[in-house]
Amino acid sequence: MSESPVRTRHVAFDWGGVFTVGTFDGRSTQNVADRAGVPVERVRESYFRHVRQLEVGAWSLPQFWTVLQEEAGIPLPYDEFEELYLGSVHDNAPMYATLAALPEGVRVGLLSNNYPVVSDHLRRDPRFGRFDALVFSNEIGHKKPAPEAFAALQEAMGVPAAQVAFVDDVQENIDAAHAAGFHGLLYHHDHHEQFGRDLAAWLAGED
Repeated sequence: MSESPVRTRHVAFDWGGVFTVGTFDGRSTQNVADRAGVPVERVRESYFRHVRQLEVGAWSLPQFWTVLQEEAGIPLPYDEFEELYLGSVHDNAPMYATLAALPEGVRVGLLSNNYPVVSDHLRRDPRFGRFDALVFSNEIGHKKPAPEAFAALQEAMGVPAAQVAFVDDVQENIDAAHAAGFHGLLYHHDHHEQFGRDLAAWLAGED
């Protein structure tokens, strides 16, 4: 019996908006505002002004919370915030099913603009055991769409970028992936079935 051919195409994903429905930031800021009883606009003004410090690993999550708490006037202790923050993830179940069904031999990566504590939380998720490479912006000091982020992904994947499809819900990041040599697949959860067909075609070597 002849051996199966070695697969030459692989896939890497974004997390927020791909493995989640909607944006994590939008949901988490709304949840914090609702719990604290303060206007969500006030929470978001401070949150989005400083969140890059989390994304590139310059601040820890407690540091970020101290600033957010003081600026937005939020009367919540850190432990309550962390629980609420992690609980703001809304999984996109069809994408997790797609992840689990990927053929053996396909290398799978993740490149996510993410935050301390959240990235650790994701690593503990048993479903993430299917990933061969996890690259988080807060751990490498660069966030998408920076070229350094995609260079880190290629290194972690261990295969040429041209052999990897990168899946993201933001066109700017798809454009950056193309510039770095990856094949880009723009994703929206409303069109998951079509995405599944497009990904299967890519992995099968169809252009």
